[in-house]
Amino acid sequence: MDLARELTDFLGAVEQRLGSTLVDGDAGPDVKGDTLMEAARHLCLGSGSKRARPMLARLFGGAVGVPAERLVDVAVAAELIHSASLLHDDVVDAGMFRRGRPTVNARWGNIVAVMSGDLILSTGLFQLSQLDARLTRSALSVVSEMTRAAIAEVEARGDLDLPLNRLRFIAEGKTGSLFGWCGNAAATLAEHPEAVERFDGFGRHLGVAFQIADDIRDILGTDVGKPRYADVHSRTPSMPILLAVAKDESLRRKLKDAWAFSAITPDRTKEIGAAIEATGAVDASMARMNVEIEAALDKLGHFAKEPAGAELVSWARKLSAGIAEQVQGRAA
Repeated sequence: MDLARELTDFLGAVEQRLGSTLVDGDAGPDVKGDTLMEAARHLCLGSGSKRARPMLARLFGGAVGVPAERLVDVAVAAELIHSASLLHDDVVDAGMFRRGRPTVNARWGNIVAVMSGDLILSTGLFQLSQLDARLTRSALSVVSEMTRAAIAEVEARGDLDLPLNRLRFIAEGKTGSLFGWCGNAAATLAEHPEAVERFDGFGRHLGVAFQIADDIRDILGTDVGKPRYADVHSRTPSMPILLAVAKDESLRRKLKDAWAFSAITPDRTKEIGAAIEATGAVDASMARMNVEIEAALDKLGHFAKEPAGAELVSWARKLSAGIAEQVQGRAA
């Protein structure tokens, strides 16, 4: 069986396990249905997720010879941790749509969104504890890191002087730490200390690259299901925004003035977004993204020679190529 077919079969198994995990539980007497699990299913199942974290878990495991069936629980736990963070993020951001559908907080309210996130987080960690206590400890550390990164992002709102290393801290904590954990967990199951360190590093660098790619898509308007210049509108410092205002002081003043008001008009948002793009900040951001990708590949080391490792390399390269194509498409 070729690797592509193995990945398809594995992701199918993960989807089935997610479905069986997110069934209605005991909501108490005289209660019909389980609102929290219904909300969780709304986000997690059939929502257009690319299942990046489960795919990473399978590829990392394949590179060190872990059987696919032992990785399903790892993949499901990673997806539930990620989904819990999305439920909480949408409350913090007052998000109304995700992946082209109403968010849980838009449909059921903030209380259900927060508690549904708590429920699936605890469910994922409990299931993980039955597989290997070491994985639970490392996952708890990642949840803590993700939480600190999330509050750091909130505290950074409206800060045009945010240091780039602080922005990277946020990206690594929110995205890179869980990417890295997928590799850490697979290598731990394989009892391979070198792979634990290498895979964690690869995932962290790749996660930062993914976040920069999202920042670029926001400026280009190529992020499906998200309005263009959403970061400008929400006062969220991003790599292109910070690089642009560092280069153009007049743009810094305009954006600072715009962010001082309680609401930014759509026309003003578009004007500032176009000015950010005109500074060349997208190209500069792409260069920084590629530095992170190369650092990730360097971390992978000799594991890149394994078939699954080669697929990790290909996946990272496709991220760079895809963003470059979008940039060229906008310039054409």
